[in-house]
Amino acid sequence: MNEDKSEFLKGTLDMLVLKVVALGPIHGYAISQRIRQMSKEFFQVQQGSLYPALHRLEDRGWLKADWRDTETGREAKFYSLTAKGRKQLETVMRTWARLSDAVALILRTAE
Repeated sequence: MNEDKSEFLKGTLDMLVLKVVALGPIHGYAISQRIRQMSKEFFQVQQGSLYPALHRLEDRGWLKADWRDTETGREAKFYSLTAKGRKQLETVMRTWARLSDAVALILRTAE
């Protein structure tokens, strides 16, 4: 990931993780793969960023985790969104929509 995307990602990683986990229980590696796929390769979240974010979101009560077998038969920690996490996702999505609309207005303004 280049430096520009890395800086952008720092402010949006929690929201992206919450959105992906909202789709259903999922383990860490699959979260990073889903973010990569959904962003058409724009975001490539490294383990060094993803796992601290997952722990932070779990500590805040926005995610819960339990150990399950993966499709390959290995055990992995699967994350699910809590009610508190769903509320946080809704809040941050509204904030993000307002922010992106405001930025778009500025960018469309003629010089």
